Amino acid sequence: MACGISSFLRRTKWRFDCRQKWHLLFLVLFFIHTVSGHIRYSIPEEMKRGSLIGNLAQDLGLDLQRLRSGRARIVTGDNKQYTELKMDKGILVVKERIDREQLCGDVTPCSFSFEVILENPMELHQITVEITDINDHSPTFKRDKIPFEISEIANAGARFPLARAGDLDVGVNGLKDYFLSENDYFILKQHSNADGKKYAEMILQKPLDRETNPHLSLKLIAVDGGTPQRSGTVNIDISILDANDNAPVFNQTVYKAAIMENSPRDTYVTTVNATDADSGSNSILTYYFSDTSIEFNNLFTVDENSGVILISGKVDYEKDKKYDLRIEAKDQGGLTDSSKVIIEVIDENDNAPTVNVMSFTSPVSEDSPSGTTVGIINVKDLDSGDNGQVNCRIEQNVPFKIKSNVRNYYTLVTDGSFDRESVSEYNITVVASDSGVPSLSTKKTFNLKVSDVNDNAPVFARSVYNAPITENNSPGVSLLTVNAKDPDENQNARISYILEDMHFGASSISGYVSVNAETGTIHAIRSFDYEQIKELTFVVKAQDGGSPPLSSNVTVKILIQDQNDNPPQVLYPVQTGGSVVYEMVPRSADVGYLVTKVVAVDVDSGQNAWLSYKLQKATDRALFEVGSQNGEIRTIRQVSDKDPVKQILTVIVEDNGQPSRSATVTVTVGVADSFPEALSEMSDFAQDKEYDDNLTFYLVLALAVVSFLFITCVVVIISVKIYRWRQSRVLYHSNLPVIPYYPPRYSDTLGTGTLQHVYNYEVCRTTDSRKSDTKYLHPMSQSLVSVDGAGTDALQADSQLSGNCSQMSTLQKPPNNDWRFNQGQRPGPSGATGGPEVAMGTGPWPQPPTEAEQLQALMAAANEVSEATATLGPGTMGLSTRYSPQFTLQHVPDYRQNVYIPGSTATLTSNPQQQQATAQQAAQQALPPPQVSVQPEPPKAAQTPASKKKSTKKEKK
Repeated sequence: MACGISSFLRRTKWRFDCRQKWHLLFLVLFFIHTVSGHIRYSIPEEMKRGSLIGNLAQDLGLDLQRLRSGRARIVTGDNKQYTELKMDKGILVVKERIDREQLCGDVTPCSFSFEVILENPMELHQITVEITDINDHSPTFKRDKIPFEISEIANAGARFPLARAGDLDVGVNGLKDYFLSENDYFILKQHSNADGKKYAEMILQKPLDRETNPHLSLKLIAVDGGTPQRSGTVNIDISILDANDNAPVFNQTVYKAAIMENSPRDTYVTTVNATDADSGSNSILTYYFSDTSIEFNNLFTVDENSGVILISGKVDYEKDKKYDLRIEAKDQGGLTDSSKVIIEVIDENDNAPTVNVMSFTSPVSEDSPSGTTVGIINVKDLDSGDNGQVNCRIEQNVPFKIKSNVRNYYTLVTDGSFDRESVSEYNITVVASDSGVPSLSTKKTFNLKVSDVNDNAPVFARSVYNAPITENNSPGVSLLTVNAKDPDENQNARISYILEDMHFGASSISGYVSVNAETGTIHAIRSFDYEQIKELTFVVKAQDGGSPPLSSNVTVKILIQDQNDNPPQVLYPVQTGGSVVYEMVPRSADVGYLVTKVVAVDVDSGQNAWLSYKLQKATDRALFEVGSQNGEIRTIRQVSDKDPVKQILTVIVEDNGQPSRSATVTVTVGVADSFPEALSEMSDFAQDKEYDDNLTFYLVLALAVVSFLFITCVVVIISVKIYRWRQSRVLYHSNLPVIPYYPPRYSDTLGTGTLQHVYNYEVCRTTDSRKSDTKYLHPMSQSLVSVDGAGTDALQADSQLSGNCSQMSTLQKPPNNDWRFNQGQRPGPSGATGGPEVAMGTGPWPQPPTEAEQLQALMAAANEVSEATATLGPGTMGLSTRYSPQFTLQHVPDYRQNVYIPGSTATLTSNPQQQQATAQQAAQQALPPPQVSVQPEPPKAAQTPASKKKSTKKEKK
């Protein structure tokens, strides 16, 4: 605990010294549980937010844990809080920007104080932070210019007071000096008031001459003592007047007066008086406040003629305790004199105490002991003296009291025990009164709630709960709801219902019923059977949510009521599937003869178990009857010989329930005098055949399977048909262009050509056949559309051949010299001759053959091809007969003489060398045929109009 003051530097800290006697300290702490201390810091103004002021925890000798456990906080009252306590580091930092001029004005030293309060135990530490000034303001004048009217006869040494400059800074940063601009007439002299504020006067050095200088303009400069130095300037305008050589003179240099605060307007303060030795208009004086007191113009007024000072505004002692005014007197000539007026303000009890809540704890637990601190309040009164002395008390009779351990701080503590169930909250009114006359007071009401403690167990509305339920109930049905109440609140009054664990027979009670923990509704877990359980007794516990929890129990009885759910059961005669019980009735039986008795029971109870017997069906209803109550079967007439031996009686047994249930029993009675006689009559008894249900199931299943397969087949067939139809439609509507040219291997199928079928003329040669003189042309297109299927197969077969068949040239070349024939060899007209260029093979082509010659050649070629094709055997490798191994060139007649080259009159002739090569090729083909390839045949000669006509004529023949 700090108890003394040490010296400080720029950031100065005063601390109390701890070197006093420890036994005295122990006695003080023994009687007063509150600890107090005082620390002082010094910082410059305008520091940034978060700037460090001091390590409060270290300076107070406290650790950080104590700050947190004691809920340390800063209390500033109604003042603005400029500082902030960092609990995690225990340091004091700047919270808001501090402007010394705004905070203290011209009061030095400038400081503000606040308290740091800790609880459990309570500690109060007063902290004072002094704000040092920095040079952040320049001297300023309240006017832009200072006007003077000075008579030209003013004597040397005349004084002219100047407006004082104001500087919000203080100390060395405040106003330091005045400087007057250079001139020939005036010098500047500085003075200081009793409060240390400086002002300046101009002193006339030599007489003025209005005729020479009627107007003077000077500058007054005010500088402060800060670093860097700041300054302010004002213009002085001097007008030179004539002939007034005596200035006014006040009869007192200082006037003093005292007034009460809150005095009404126009209250008299004092009167100032000045005289002027001049006469006439020059002796008429005017009184006014100087520029240094212009800030008080709203509080005081002076009569310019009489010098009477009156109150014009509100005077508040708490704001200003004293006013220092400066008044001036000026004559008509412009000469002036000044004097000071000091007005003191007397305090009156016009401020009621203010109550500030430093700490208040609500709610308080109902089991709190007496003396528990509930709140801490701070009471202040802005008045002084007795008017500022404050006392606190509690107005009503409540279990609380108020104690004061530190000046202006009071502690509100408990003074008794609480019962929340009786009183859940208190309104505590604290009255703070001062000692003024008349006394002023302030009331502060605290609403304190009492928090609940789990001191009441739940209580059921009944001691025993009874609930009936009909048997065969649905599982989960609600049986009843138990309800308990707890006078506590919140979690302590939150009741949970628990089914106490117990056994009913061999099973746990939880297998029969369940309890909703929130609502207390009891549900049936399963269906009850009256024949097994007639009453179910168990215990439900109600437990609150307090800590520790409190509980109470209640007994619940479930009464199960019977329901007509069991049909009567026939005990006699026993009905079994494998045997039949026969009853014998002698033919000599009298009326009322007891044949047998139907015995039945019903496991239900009450009316549901009352049974009645009826004869439902009988072979002879006039022979037997059944007792409705006892089930006895008796004869109702005399048995005769005409009665059949076998009598079948059907007896129905019904109970009295709603709805009623019944059972049927069949009694077979033999009417005979002896058992063998009855047995012989009943041996041919036909048994009913049972209908085989399984056979019906299998028949239905088989019918369903067959129907499914049939429908599937129909769908598949229809799909295939639709698919093929769509393919044919696609081919029919194809966008391929119509090619009027027919490939060489296809003939005209429309009946206009010479052949009705397709004939392919292929020439297969040996490996050395390239050296022969015959040239073949390659087909012009490999992608021609076939008119029928035979052409496609031929193309596929031809693509598989390789080897001996030579490739054709892709371009049609002119024939060599071997194709040239003389005039005698040509089948054309005998008179056709060619020029020399024809013999040399360089001239133009000869004339085309006539139509008769063309027809003769085509007829011969067709007949020979037909005869050659008929002599061929079946082909191999899936090829046509022309590719058979037996088919050689020796079987083909030499019809080249009858074929002409398209576009030429030349014809093929029989060459002996070529015939010899053909014979060699036939000998080679007698060997196993090598792998062959398709040899494209030359393009077929296009038909001329004449050839078309001949073909048509031949077809008609």
